[in-house]
Amino acid sequence: MIAFGPVISAKRGFCAILAILTLAACAQQPASVSPDGINDPYEVSNRKVHAFNKKLFGKGGGSYSRIVPDEFQTVIQNVADNLSMPQVAVNSLLQGDLQGAGIATYRFAVNTSVGLGGIIDATGEFGGPVHDTDFGETLHVWGVAEGAYLELPLIGPSTQRDTAGRVVDLFTDPLSYVFDSPDKYAPTGIKLVAKVGKGSRRSDAIGEVLNNSADSYAQARLIYLQKRRYELGGKAAALPTYEDPYAQ
Repeated sequence: MIAFGPVISAKRGFCAILAILTLAACAQQPASVSPDGINDPYEVSNRKVHAFNKKLFGKGGGSYSRIVPDEFQTVIQNVADNLSMPQVAVNSLLQGDLQGAGIATYRFAVNTSVGLGGIIDATGEFGGPVHDTDFGETLHVWGVAEGAYLELPLIGPSTQRDTAGRVVDLFTDPLSYVFDSPDKYAPTGIKLVAKVGKGSRRSDAIGEVLNNSADSYAQARLIYLQKRRYELGGKAAALPTYEDPYAQ
């Protein structure tokens, strides 16, 4: 245990530094915001990434959902959701949301024990409450501006704040400090597989939205920003009748 102490402390120190740098980078909202509330100064490079994502999702994006049995996909998703609860609890505490932290802790305890490690969503079967959050929302609660719109390879639409949140989330998972190598990488791997599966199951919807639009980039950008701002309680126009094609 003592041997791992310096490593854990170094990781925590790095995470703290990263969080500070993240806040500094996102603190100022660029002035290039259009009248419709869209801040996209990197549109040229974003469109190139969008073209890559569109081609990727449009060709064979649903292979995973066609090959892997539905029952196994459900198990993977349940386990991944359960493994994310400690991180949800941490972010809830950082946001001052004690109720959310309690819900996440309760779900993790029940699904890990009664649900056999999260294989079964026991709390869902009992009609328990659902709660989810991330460090991007934590930054929002702390007053960090949304920043510029970004489209990321494979992941899709994001913002500077949410992108920074994704990076910090990699280092703030409590489970990564509980297990030794290589076991500590298992939760991340399972959650990654679950995200691939979720994206694969939505590949048809993604293709319909992106391929049947005069400007798929502008549409995906609008859908994401409306949905994200709505989730964070911000003002947004009426939500579209279709899902965010890149929702994770």
